[in-house]
Amino acid sequence: MIIGGKSFETTGHTYVMGILNVTPDSFSDGGKWNSVDAALKHAEDMIRDGADILDIGGESTRPGYTLLPDEKEISRVVPVIEAVKKNFDIPVSVDTYKSAVAEAALQAGADLVNDIWGLKYDDKMAGVIAKAGVPCCLMHNRKEAVYDDYLPDVLDDLRACVKLAKQAGIADEHIILDPGIGFGKTLEHNLILTNHVEILHELGYPILLGTSRKSMIGLTLDLPKDQREEGTLATTVLGVMKGCMFVRVHNVLANRRAVDMTQAILHQTAGGIRTSRRLSGGKPAGTEICHQRGTAHPSAHSRTDG
Repeated sequence: MIIGGKSFETTGHTYVMGILNVTPDSFSDGGKWNSVDAALKHAEDMIRDGADILDIGGESTRPGYTLLPDEKEISRVVPVIEAVKKNFDIPVSVDTYKSAVAEAALQAGADLVNDIWGLKYDDKMAGVIAKAGVPCCLMHNRKEAVYDDYLPDVLDDLRACVKLAKQAGIADEHIILDPGIGFGKTLEHNLILTNHVEILHELGYPILLGTSRKSMIGLTLDLPKDQREEGTLATTVLGVMKGCMFVRVHNVLANRRAVDMTQAILHQTAGGIRTSRRLSGGKPAGTEICHQRGTAHPSAHSRTDG
């Protein structure tokens, strides 16, 4: 997939999307980056820390958020998008579900549209994306957390989003899907879908997982939003293991390291190391030995670090 002139692998690799909220009321970092200078500094920090793409949003979508007029949202995101594209060589996503905002952002240099309503809020959105020929991320969402058969219903909802995209002329290779953790779901729904996020692969499109500092983590661990990094990292590792193409996060450095470490483990092959077990497919090497009560792992007494 080409985003902003850069090539992204759709399988076998997880990329880090850094969140840049230019809002005074975002649930996690509202007010920190809502000037162009502050936003540019934060963008620079995230790029240094290993962000592969930045997601710029001008309207908070926290629970109970206030709907902004298009003009207000445009006035927040466009100057920042222009400044980031002028100063840095990095793809930029615009986080909006409004076609007028998306169109202005794309004209300012945005490379991807990240729509939390999966093209269902604004019937002009799909056409704007198709005309621009850019990729889009379509998120699962519902007004109420009411389902007949939860996981199949999520897939059916996303199929409807994809249908809207294709009817408008958006190419398959320009579609990314987001399970929508924290949107139209209870805590139990969020936990179940995070654990089974790989079911989205059935639809044939790459997956973006966005769990960073969300209420699922806060409610599970009983922690405020500024103490949810460890919980976020756990979901990031799970996302890598489930084959997600992107993780969307606030703390780029910590999540970059978690992604890289997880990928190093998953992609390591036996090489010249002799082993009586296959290292790909089935259970990991040593699983049976490790799980036998009272039996030590064969390398338990040959550690090379503290």
